[in-house]
Amino acid sequence: MKRSKLSTEAYIKGVLSGDRIVLSRAITLCESHKPEDVSQAEEVLTAIMPHTGNAIRIGITGVPGVGKSTFIEAFGELVTQKNKTLAVLTIDPSSQKTRGSILGDKTRMEELSRNPNAFIRPSASGSALGGVSSKTRSVMLLCEAAGFDVIFIETVGVGQSETLVHGMVDFFLLLMLAGAGDELQGIKKGIMEMADAVVINKADGDNKSAAKRAKVDYQNALHLFPKDESGWSPKVNLCSALEKTGLEEVWGMILKQQDHVKQSGFFQMNRQRQQINWLKENVSELLETAFYQNNEIQSVLEGIVQKVEKGELPAMNAANLLMRKFLDKK
Repeated sequence: MKRSKLSTEAYIKGVLSGDRIVLSRAITLCESHKPEDVSQAEEVLTAIMPHTGNAIRIGITGVPGVGKSTFIEAFGELVTQKNKTLAVLTIDPSSQKTRGSILGDKTRMEELSRNPNAFIRPSASGSALGGVSSKTRSVMLLCEAAGFDVIFIETVGVGQSETLVHGMVDFFLLLMLAGAGDELQGIKKGIMEMADAVVINKADGDNKSAAKRAKVDYQNALHLFPKDESGWSPKVNLCSALEKTGLEEVWGMILKQQDHVKQSGFFQMNRQRQQINWLKENVSELLETAFYQNNEIQSVLEGIVQKVEKGELPAMNAANLLMRKFLDKK
């Protein structure tokens, strides 16, 4: 049986009161591409904005096999033990063929999903770069308005587009492994430069010695990068999500970084900059949607694409031709 649609007022009241069911429905509303839902979502987001911005936003990424889900569950349990409420936004990769997504994060974090102080929301990444759903920022604001103190954003994986995650969080945590070959070979300079901390997971058992060596290597590598604009010097920590060791140190490091950037004034400046970047990203997304939905463009697009495929028309010329046709109709 299809549920009746909530009124805008019901969404706002439910989110602000921390109603998990209404929050989930509000997130679904914001993720919808239906014109009527987009319009209602805008009203909801406008109303809840004064109640946002009070959470610590933490981005978590890492190399394949690093144990992100295990780390998030163990670290999340620790955070909730600090009398903090936690929202975990996990992004599942979507199939580029079917656009389908498994959305199985709650099954990967069984303990945390049962924690009354935690809320896990999986979302499909769709075609978004960097493993971040285009609606992730909206979801984050809804969770903040619902009263969550800490927000984790877990990405699909490591790539240059992780700048999108970095551009919406206060603390960017990079999980790495030791004992899997040449550790330094796996370092992506762009990601290392963005990291506020490198945490070497699975530092347990026979892997402890390798983890300690990797810590020295990573710390030396971080010293080669220019000093961050915030003035914060990235740290390297060891932990074992399985044995739940080193997690206290990671949390303490995050709190220390937050104190540092707030005292320096960087925190507020960074939040404002992120808002402007979000504006620009939304403009780009809306322009692309309007472009491909334009009737004149749709009428000629297939023919022009075929000419480009056959090598009869340079891609740059084709793009300029389409853009002129699009702008002439505005």
